[in-house]
Amino acid sequence: MLMRCEKMTYTCAAVGCAVLLTLTAGCGDEQKAVPSAPAAQTEQVKDSADKSVQQPKQLQTNIYYPRSDGMGLTAVSRTLSTEKDDKYTAALKSLLMGTKEKGQTNVIPKKAKLLRVTVQDGIAAADFSKELQQNFSGGSTGEEMLIGSIVNTLTEFPEVQRVRILIDGAPVETLSGHMDLSEPLARMTELLK
Repeated sequence: MLMRCEKMTYTCAAVGCAVLLTLTAGCGDEQKAVPSAPAAQTEQVKDSADKSVQQPKQLQTNIYYPRSDGMGLTAVSRTLSTEKDDKYTAALKSLLMGTKEKGQTNVIPKKAKLLRVTVQDGIAAADFSKELQQNFSGGSTGEEMLIGSIVNTLTEFPEVQRVRILIDGAPVETLSGHMDLSEPLARMTELLK
């Protein structure tokens, strides 16, 4: 009987050691499977870097230039990069770059700069430097073509219903005395012949 008790004691001790070793070994494996905080952060940074290295965003839209005969505006399809600018700013910057297309002309003064474009409640506010007004040398037709180019380029975007022209952040009554700019202007479809 004493022998049997000793055998049982040894057997229980052996089973206990085996269980203890298994549990200890299992804990060690679990610790290896859990990534440390720096490794997890490295993976997040890598994922962020992969997302930020995307192809430049591009958008196709129409930019409106005056016809050489002064009888209306002509649409030119342009591909805009919206990587640095929003689509409204990119469209007006493209307009300011001018055209070399046959039968079209540039009417925006060369030294005029676009300061910003904001869109709220369907109205785009296009803010230009004072050179837009000071360096403009056209008459009534030129003023209509210049304003029409800006308004029709921005109203190509369906969310823009009207356009307000600003000079150095302030609303203007007129550019050179021929058109009333005191209220936002709707798309000038009569110029699209």
